[in-house]
Amino acid sequence: MSPITVACLDMAGTTVADDGSVLAAFTAAVADQGLVPGTAAYDDAIAFVHATMGQSKIEVFRRLLGGEEAAQRANAVFEASYADAVRDGLVKPLPGAAETITALRAAGIRVCLATGFAPATRDALLDALGWRPLIDLALSPADAGRGRPWPDLPLTALLRLGGGAVAELAVAGDTPSDVEAGLRAGAGLVAGVLTGAASREELEQAAAPHVLDSVAGLLPLLGLGVQRPASVPSAPAPDNPEE
Repeated sequence: MSPITVACLDMAGTTVADDGSVLAAFTAAVADQGLVPGTAAYDDAIAFVHATMGQSKIEVFRRLLGGEEAAQRANAVFEASYADAVRDGLVKPLPGAAETITALRAAGIRVCLATGFAPATRDALLDALGWRPLIDLALSPADAGRGRPWPDLPLTALLRLGGGAVAELAVAGDTPSDVEAGLRAGAGLVAGVLTGAASREELEQAAAPHVLDSVAGLLPLLGLGVQRPASVPSAPAPDNPEE
């Protein structure tokens, strides 16, 4: 395998734990379109949402709802719901994610966090986590052209971060769409992780060359060890820990 110089990592479900906030935001958006829980139309919509996890949110709504106006409204409801979850502290780093990013960068590997969220939601999430100093780049579909499963996000990361051949690119994510994007990009290392939306069987069916328990599993594949991030402060202890 060629030396890896750029790593393109997914956010929700791969480096970030959202306690079901993505699905809750999708549910709120679908309900806003008049789809009632318990009906076949609602069940079909939620099944479609599950099947397209990891993809551009606005594109998912366009395909699900058909009309642009309905898609834009649903996407606005989704983004607002997820922003509420971020403000409420429901979105947190997955264990070992910040340490993994730190170890990658210490080894000279530039790190991009990629997501299907709109840029404003992505940036609010980065600010809430305090992760801007931790990474080299963050990308949304609006920055790259197309979202996953297209290869635009990882290839844009490679170009913007000064990587060389696609063999020097590593891609990791928790959905089949992440895996497909990495394979389409020709990445030298493509991995699915089990901390998010997809099962091992689903990632294997997507032809993931590696299926990892978490994003930290990238480090031994690259011959690296874990390093604690110096630039990201620990979360403060609660005022009343006994409550």
